[in-house]
Amino acid sequence: MRYAQIVLFDGFDPLDVIAPFEVLAAAADEVGSDLVVELVCAGEPRSFVSGVRGIPLPATSTLDPNKPGYVIIPGAAGPVDGDPDEVDTIPVVLARASESAIIPLVQQALDNPEVVVATVCGGSLVLGMAGIIEGRTAVTHTLGNDVLEAAGVNVVRGRVVDDGDFVSGGGVTSGLDLGLHLATREFGPNAAYAVEKLFEYERRGTAWYTDRQLATAV
Repeated sequence: MRYAQIVLFDGFDPLDVIAPFEVLAAAADEVGSDLVVELVCAGEPRSFVSGVRGIPLPATSTLDPNKPGYVIIPGAAGPVDGDPDEVDTIPVVLARASESAIIPLVQQALDNPEVVVATVCGGSLVLGMAGIIEGRTAVTHTLGNDVLEAAGVNVVRGRVVDDGDFVSGGGVTSGLDLGLHLATREFGPNAAYAVEKLFEYERRGTAWYTDRQLATAV
C-alpha cells in the first residue's frame, strides 16, 4: 500500500490541498491503483480552517512518515500585510507552521527513502524557515523566493522543481502541475495525460530536474 498524505494546518490554502488531492486520486482511479490519498495532520485528527473565508477541511489521519509514498505540504492563504500581533497574515501562518509538530514528522519523511516530500506554493517556505531543506533545490510563490533563498535553499524559478525525494511547486495553481508531475512519477505519463484530458487542463511552465533526480529512476 502506498499513500499520498496531504498535511493540513490552520490557515492553509484550500487550492494547494484540493488540486493535488484530486489529481492524484483521479490518476490512481485511472490505473486502478490502491494509492490512498488522504488529508492528515501532525496531531490528533480534527477539522482545520483554511485562510480563505474559513473553509474547513477534516484531517482523517495523523501524518505517518513511515508510510511509503508522498507527503505534501501546502502553503497558506490570507492577507499579505498587517500587524502580525493582530492579523494572521500569510507570513505569520507559515512561520507558525514552521515551528509546529509538522516539522519533525516531515524531517523523518525526508529521511525515509520510501517517501517523497512535496510542497505547493508557501509549503516550501514552511520547510525552509524550519531549516530542514537547506542546500536543497526548490521553488515557492514568486513573492517568497527571496525568503527561500535567505533560508539557504537553491531557488530555481520553475513551475515544478524536482530534486529527487523533494519536489516543490510555485504559486497556488501549481498544485495542479505538481499533482500531475507526481502522478507521472507514480503511474507514468499516460495516466497523467488521462487526468489532463479529464480536467481539461494542460500542464504549464517548466518542470526542472536536478542532477539528484536525473540520477533516479522515474
